[in-house]
Amino acid sequence: MSHTHADDAATDPTTQAVRDIADVAAVEVITAAAVHLMSAAAVKCGLAEDDEQGPGSRHRDLDEARKLITALAALVVTSAPDIGNQHARSLRDGLRSLQLAFREASPFPDAPGEGPGESFTGPVS
Repeated sequence: MSHTHADDAATDPTTQAVRDIADVAAVEVITAAAVHLMSAAAVKCGLAEDDEQGPGSRHRDLDEARKLITALAALVVTSAPDIGNQHARSLRDGLRSLQLAFREASPFPDAPGEGPGESFTGPVS
C-alpha cells in the first residue's frame, strides 16, 4: 500500500488545526482569548479556590495580574465594536470585577486611573 502526500496532509495535526480554526468565528476566538486572560488574572489576584494544598491566595502575584488585566482591557476595549454588545458587556463586566479585585488585593492601591487596564477603561470604582 503506497503512502501518498494527500494522506500525510489529512493526518497532519497542523493541517487539522488550521481547518479547525477556519471554522471558528472571530468573535469566538476573541472571547476565548479574553476568558483565558480573565482566568489567569483571577488566579494571579489570589482568587483561586482553596484546595487540599492550601488557600487559593497562595497563587497571588499582583505584578503578573497587572500585566494580564492590562492585556485583557486592551483586548476588550479595542474589540468591543466588532464583537457585539452582548459579548462586549459580559467581557467588560468581568474586566471591571478583576480591576476591583486587584485594587482590593493591593496593599497600596493605585491612584484612580492608574490601576491595571485603566488607561484603556478609565478609572474603575
